[in-house]
Amino acid sequence: MSESSRESLNTRKPGRREFLKAGTAVAAALVTPGIALADNKKPIAALPENPRTQQAMPTRNLGKTGYKVGIFSLGGQAALEKPNNFDTAVPIIERALDLGVNYIDTSSIYGGPARWSEQYVGKVMAHRRNEAFLATKTKERTRDGSMQMIHKSLELLQTDHIDLWQLHDVGTQYDVDQIFSRGGAMEALLDMQQQGVVRYLGITGHYRPESLMACIHRHDFDCILMAMNAADPHHYSFNEQLLPLAVEKQMGIIGMKIPGRGRILSSWNPPPIEAQKKSWEGMTIQTSSPGTLSMREAMYYTLSRPVSTVIIGCDSTAQLEENVQLARDFNPITDKHQGELVAKAEPCAKPSLFFRFYDRP
Repeated sequence: MSESSRESLNTRKPGRREFLKAGTAVAAALVTPGIALADNKKPIAALPENPRTQQAMPTRNLGKTGYKVGIFSLGGQAALEKPNNFDTAVPIIERALDLGVNYIDTSSIYGGPARWSEQYVGKVMAHRRNEAFLATKTKERTRDGSMQMIHKSLELLQTDHIDLWQLHDVGTQYDVDQIFSRGGAMEALLDMQQQGVVRYLGITGHYRPESLMACIHRHDFDCILMAMNAADPHHYSFNEQLLPLAVEKQMGIIGMKIPGRGRILSSWNPPPIEAQKKSWEGMTIQTSSPGTLSMREAMYYTLSRPVSTVIIGCDSTAQLEENVQLARDFNPITDKHQGELVAKAEPCAKPSLFFRFYDRP
């Protein structure tokens, strides 16, 4: 970033009272989709910069944001969502930054009501906030509920601003209608952006592509976090229409569910079917077979798609280091090779896309 750009993004710490203001400009923006409130946006801290990233792995543009993101980023689940796991989770986050990771994803619902994921990330952000592009989410569909979420996120993450605030798990048209209704969550996102509390706005999803496309048509979001693994083309594909739309809109595209919670990997050891039925509540499939891909194949498939980065949750620092090394060694695979991996993933496609087979209202 140039010196002049840094000077235009001076740090500002907004007061709590300001958080609760919802001006008429927000309502106007909701009536006319696409209005970004840019004229009234207040200064926010300079973009973060991890000095190790450029040497650690390839980087890509995070859409139109101007941020150069490493192609591997740290997800906020796995070890980072387990309760009372500070001794494992915090060192993973610290080590990720040491290795050049410059994007950290978390959410207000990771780790249950205690929001363990945001707690662990906050322990590190307290002294390394300027090294990580920080993304969190609201699952609430109302303005008031989302405002409560962002206040608590700021407290747990030990920061006064969020780089990317996202609508979590937009799955159906019902979600879209709630979000964009009067008093809906979109009012909170626009207000916090106007107040300088959040820098960019995004959407996330892994269930169906149509609802995410509807959101993109309603507002000019900066980023999209979307499920993209080699099994995707087999069921409710995000590759067919959603991905090209996000590319057309020049969004920052973050790939997730790369190993499908391990289910796409040949190294995965499936739990007993009865245990799956109990722990995979609401999901309509179980399996007794492992996956078919290596972690290298799973990651390289998605990184060869038009994405900015991929987020992957890690259970240990060793797993983190392996993923960073894969990112460092990455070279795009050919379209032919991508097609071969899609075919190879077909036998484990449903388990690897378990998130598309939940019962939903």
